[in-house]
Amino acid sequence: MSRQKNNQLVALMDEFGYTHEQLADEINRVSQDEPGEPANCTDRHVRRWVSGDVRWPWPRYLNPLQKVFGRSPQEMGFVPRASSSHAPPATPSRGTPPLPPPVERRTFIASALSGVLGTDLTPEHGRLGMTDIARIQQTVTRLDAHFNGLGGGALVDVATDYMGRLQGALDRCTYGERVERALLRAVADVAACAGWSAHDCGDHAMASRLRNEALQAALLARDPVSVTRAWSDLAAQAEHAGRPTEAARINRTALTERHLRSAPMLSALLHARLADCLAQTGDRAGMGRQIAAAERAYDRVNPVGAPSWLAFLTPAELSGLAALAHQSAGQYARAEQQTSQTLDLIESRFTRNRTYYSVLLAELQLAQGHADRAASTAVSIRLSSVESSRISTRLHRVIVATQQKGQP
Repeated sequence: MSRQKNNQLVALMDEFGYTHEQLADEINRVSQDEPGEPANCTDRHVRRWVSGDVRWPWPRYLNPLQKVFGRSPQEMGFVPRASSSHAPPATPSRGTPPLPPPVERRTFIASALSGVLGTDLTPEHGRLGMTDIARIQQTVTRLDAHFNGLGGGALVDVATDYMGRLQGALDRCTYGERVERALLRAVADVAACAGWSAHDCGDHAMASRLRNEALQAALLARDPVSVTRAWSDLAAQAEHAGRPTEAARINRTALTERHLRSAPMLSALLHARLADCLAQTGDRAGMGRQIAAAERAYDRVNPVGAPSWLAFLTPAELSGLAALAHQSAGQYARAEQQTSQTLDLIESRFTRNRTYYSVLLAELQLAQGHADRAASTAVSIRLSSVESSRISTRLHRVIVATQQKGQP
C-alpha cells in the first residue's frame, strides 16, 4: 500500500492546537493512567503517523490518542492493519465539545492586549531613572494580574515581546547601577511570567528557555527573591516533566536561603511545592511535614507589599496546593475535600485558578469512580474567559472519560 499523508490527523491537530511535540507530550500524560507499559511517545512517532509511514499505531499510542481527540481510530485517519482481527473500540465523538484553537485566539488578541497592558510604551533610548522603573513595574504588575486572572494564552506572546523590549532598553539606554539592577529584575519577572504563560499553553520547551532566562537576569540583578523564584519555577518545570526528585532537591536548596526568614509568603510557596514533590516520590510523611511548614510560614504573612506575582498565593491557593499533594499521594478523597475548600475560598478575580481547581475536582471525582459527579462538575465549567490550553485539554479529557464510562 502506497504511503499517503494522514490529513485527518493533521486537521485534528490544527483544530486542537497541537504541534508534533505537544501531541506526543499529551499522549504520554494520558498513558500514565493506562494499564501496561508507558507510551514513551516522541515527536518522531507523530511525524510518522502524519506522513503515513505508520497507518495504524500500536495500542499503547492508539488508546491515548482516542482519549486526547475523542475520535475513533478511523475518524483520526488511521487504517487497520491487514492482520488485525478487529479494531479497538471507537470512542464516540458525538457531543464531545471541541477544544478552542489556542494558537488562533492568541494571534487574534495579542496586539490588542499589548496596548491594554502598556507593554508597547517601553523606553527605547535616552537616560532612564527610577520614574521609568516605576512605570515598568506597573506594567509587570498588570502582566501578573492578567495571568492570575485569565491564564497564559496570548499573554505568552505579549510577555516575551515585552521581555525583548526591556532587554533592548538595557542595550540602548543609559542608566546608573541602581536602575540597571532594577531593569534586570524586571526582565527576570517578565521572563518568569512568560514562562508560566508558555506552560499554560502546553509549550514546555519554551517555558524551560524562558525560566532559564529569568534565572540569568535574576543572578545579574543580584536579587535573592528573583533568584529563588527562578529556581522554584525550574523546579516546577522538572516536576511537570516527571522528575520529582530533582524538583524536590531544587526546592530544598532554595529553602536554605537566609533571605527567606523575612519572606514568609515565598517560604510557604516553596514548602507547598516541595510537599507535592515528596508525595510523588512516595514520601507521605515528608509531604505532611511540608504542608504543615507551609501553613506555619503563611501564618506570618503580611500581604501588604508582597510582589505582584505572589498575589495568587491566598489561603484558597494554599489549600489547593495541599490538594495537589494529596492527589499525588493517591489520597483522592482528601484531595477532593481540599479542592472543594479551595473553590469555597477563592476570590472572583482569580478566574483562571477557579477554573483550574474546578477541573481538578472533576478529575478527582473521576479517579474515585464517581463518573456522574465528575460529568456534572465538568459541565458546569465555563472556559470562555480563560486562556489556557493546558486547562482546556484536561477538561476535554475528563469529558471524554465520563462519556466512555457512561457507555453500555
